[in-house]
Amino acid sequence: MTNIKGYDYIIVGGGSAGCVLAARLSEDPAIQVLLLEAGGSDRNLLFHIPAGFAKMTRGIASWGYSTVPQCHMQNRVFWYTQAKVIGGGSSINAQLYNRGNALDFNEWRQLGNEGWSYQDVLPYFKKAENFERGADEYHGIGGPLAVSDPRGSLPICEAFFAAGEELGIPRNFDVNGASQDGLGYYQMTQKNVTRASTSKAYLNPSRRRRNLTVRQNVQVAQLTIEGQRVRGVKLLNNESLSAAREVVLCSGAIGSPKLLMQSGIGPADHLGAVGIKTLHDLPGVGGNLQDHVDLFVISECTGDHTYDKYGRPFWAALAGLRYFLTKSGPAANALFSQGGFWYADENARSADTQFHLGLGSGIEAGVAKLKHAGVTLNSAFMRPRSRGSVRLASSDPTEMPLIDPNYWADPFDKEMSIRGLKLARDILNQKALKPYVMAERLPGASLKTDAQLADYACKHAKTDHHPVGTCKMGHDKMAVVSPRLKLHGLEGLRIADASVMPTITTGNTNAPTIMIAEKAADLIIRG
Repeated sequence: MTNIKGYDYIIVGGGSAGCVLAARLSEDPAIQVLLLEAGGSDRNLLFHIPAGFAKMTRGIASWGYSTVPQCHMQNRVFWYTQAKVIGGGSSINAQLYNRGNALDFNEWRQLGNEGWSYQDVLPYFKKAENFERGADEYHGIGGPLAVSDPRGSLPICEAFFAAGEELGIPRNFDVNGASQDGLGYYQMTQKNVTRASTSKAYLNPSRRRRNLTVRQNVQVAQLTIEGQRVRGVKLLNNESLSAAREVVLCSGAIGSPKLLMQSGIGPADHLGAVGIKTLHDLPGVGGNLQDHVDLFVISECTGDHTYDKYGRPFWAALAGLRYFLTKSGPAANALFSQGGFWYADENARSADTQFHLGLGSGIEAGVAKLKHAGVTLNSAFMRPRSRGSVRLASSDPTEMPLIDPNYWADPFDKEMSIRGLKLARDILNQKALKPYVMAERLPGASLKTDAQLADYACKHAKTDHHPVGTCKMGHDKMAVVSPRLKLHGLEGLRIADASVMPTITTGNTNAPTIMIAEKAADLIIRG
């Protein structure tokens, strides 16, 4: 197929946002929609079993990216998982459904983004959702995305919540409700104890529509531009595809700015430096990168109180059999289904630190695994002041981009991260957890000072896989898209993914990305 005509919309990227847009836009049978995804199928069972998440951080269905050396963290290079599979991040993440704090979206509006306050976006969260507990002021039913309470929890989880209460951190039964503060079980993007990715929830029910074409394992090399309008895309195999109405980028906070720059859209000085002709000088492209850097405490348990033993072949097989027979047990749990939000900075406008309690040790790639059963408590500062970038290494579209989250460039982020780590230690040391927790093994009791903990963090910290902001919406000189998600300065192109967030949300970023896509569909349909 060469030079195919007839599509109204071409969506680049079949991830969390792209699948939503493909489904929503193709609801109108008069609109021809093409969805392009560089990755392949999500048929492998690991994509559907909740505990399969643990395998995903090891590189399954990912681009294989890593960061440039982080100069504020002892030049550490971080493994940087970015999905390369239909459904994108929603197919490989830990399935946590976390919208962020209401004040996050009010901040977007205060920055000049009309239509993006909490009250503006709440209807789109609810539109997407089919909430297991039923509809209320904050939740919806009847939407494509199943949102449910986790299965397969253990007694140590309730002890964790009690430990928080001993420190004055309340129990919270709905962090997506009236208040985000406190510890509790997270809501999950799961249906019938299986992953509910946007591929499954949105795209699969739409695939038989005659006006929707889905192509996998195809990579876009560049956008095609005529004058001041984007007309379509060119694939790596030189195939050209045209869009009569718009091209919509949904390739994420790394992929979307990368494709723009490959196409000659971005900071002119950088494009010139890598040998790309500047067709549209837009300095904000690839800037404003924000991410959550994760620090963790690992403690040894007094017995088999977590799922660590199920990492061994016999026990893993047993867990798999139990899951397929009963939809219960270790494989039914996403392993980080409990946690919550509290304050590193007591003067923060809302909770600024997120916790994830991991039911084992060494769950994620690069994290130490104990010989005996362990438990992990991750902490991450939610509203970093540091800003990084995505840049091209060369003009070759197949070369890995230069990803620089610039962690801890602002000393405030470092201070708050260390405070969050100390709070995680305190929680695991509370009386309520004594029957379950023997002793801290990482960082270890011998590390006491802030300097020692910072050194530990530089050696062991990891990304939370939440990059955002590299094509931010707004009106200032570094904004890339308008609040209607249209690219500044060119017609025929919108961006609808995590890259448009002007500031990062307080929590996991998949749910707000789905919301952005739902709202984008309305904006596109309205013109």
